[in-house]
Amino acid sequence: MGKITGFMEFERLEEGYKPVAERLKHYKEFVIGLDNAQSKLQAARCMDCGTPFCNSGCPVNNIIPDFNDLVYRGDWRHAITMLHQTNNFPEFTGRVCPAPCEAACTLNVNGDAVGIKSIEHAIIDRAWAEGWVQPQPATATTGKKVAVVGSGPAGLAAAQQLVRAGHAVTVFEKNSRIGGLLRYGIPDFKMEKTHIDRRIAQMQAEGVVFRTGVLVGAMPAEGPGSKVTNDAAQTISAEQLKTEFDAVLLTGGSEVSRDLPVPGRDLDGVHFAMEFLPQQNKVVAGDKLKGQIMATGKHVVVIGGGDTGSDCVGTSNRHGAASVTQFELMPMPPEHEDKPLTWPYWPTKLRTSSSHEEGCQREFAIATKAFVAGTGKDKGRVVALKTVHVQWQGGKMVELPGTEKEVKADLVLLAMGFTAPVASVLDAFGVERDARGNAKAHTEAQGGYRTNVDKVFAAGDMRRGQSLVVWAIREGRQAARAVDEALMGSSTLPR
Repeated sequence: MGKITGFMEFERLEEGYKPVAERLKHYKEFVIGLDNAQSKLQAARCMDCGTPFCNSGCPVNNIIPDFNDLVYRGDWRHAITMLHQTNNFPEFTGRVCPAPCEAACTLNVNGDAVGIKSIEHAIIDRAWAEGWVQPQPATATTGKKVAVVGSGPAGLAAAQQLVRAGHAVTVFEKNSRIGGLLRYGIPDFKMEKTHIDRRIAQMQAEGVVFRTGVLVGAMPAEGPGSKVTNDAAQTISAEQLKTEFDAVLLTGGSEVSRDLPVPGRDLDGVHFAMEFLPQQNKVVAGDKLKGQIMATGKHVVVIGGGDTGSDCVGTSNRHGAASVTQFELMPMPPEHEDKPLTWPYWPTKLRTSSSHEEGCQREFAIATKAFVAGTGKDKGRVVALKTVHVQWQGGKMVELPGTEKEVKADLVLLAMGFTAPVASVLDAFGVERDARGNAKAHTEAQGGYRTNVDKVFAAGDMRRGQSLVVWAIREGRQAARAVDEALMGSSTLPR
């Protein structure tokens, strides 16, 4: 695989970024990908390791050594064919995947992993540029109809697999555009939405029907679930779907945000991240919004140290925030992982995103005790946070006396993860939920992804809970096979 001695001859080469001052002026992607020559040298580093842990580290089990070798040999056309065997949408994962495959790379044991994600990115971008990505309509139809509820990566992957198997597939999306959290949760500067649009056009040519602005079931009237983005102008019942379709696959996202019920939570200026981010994505798409949540000139505090929090940081800086501070409840992780301890698994270590580099103060092991209301013209609005530093003892959080302080804040964004999918959708179908509020269904080869309701399946965040785009694609592909097998008695779709 690659060049036998390549891993000893060539250094890891990272993708670059455009200058901060330039990229803060717009919402376009700013990653500088590897060119053909750079990709070849990076692919040459893929050693003939015998046991490619990268394959198992990748949730969709990409055949990584093979496409690396094809890039090294200049056979890009077959490289995209190899990549598409396991991944319907490498343009998504090549941009927003954290690359657990690289953590599992054999070179990562005592050195720098192969830049697998950057190679994947280069392959799919060249494939689109060369016109190699074409519709693959089924050669025969089955006469079976499948409804896919939710158009995120799980729903899109499942729909594409099912339509290629010959089924008539309709995708229902409650919002005005297709893409789910890919569309509304990920900022355009991380992934421009033209990538989704191209795939939709391909899938429509393959026969997938998309229905936007259609809510299946109902939305909750109060609580965090009521804050989920919903543009639906039409409602369709679960019973209607079960009557009209031979199978229903639920692939909605884990959209209910984790709340912070402390004093002052109801003050103006305290919002969920998923109220803030979708609005900006809609504006970039050309929508006109009234009352958009803006960070312009404000002191912004983002509570939550994950990817969603990082996206809030990047968006706030593009708005022109006066300052951005990010809180994380857990202690600061080490800058470098203990590789003998963690490899080939995903390690805990300090990760600094491109958004952090654009301007952000990060605080770790800090808890928010209350939101402070202003006076006079600021009455009813948040003006500060009461915080305290904490440490973890015996698995419990303990406040450190004497560390209490107030932090100035005009805008607070809650980015503490997601608890569950919207329960009303599952309840509409009568789907049994697990202890976390997700659809209860296993993933075994036999009977996988089936819920307790006849003809109803669940996959992605709807079943798994909040996770990665790449995990959603995996579950969508596997669920498609399970649905195909249930309808036809057997399936030729890959698992």
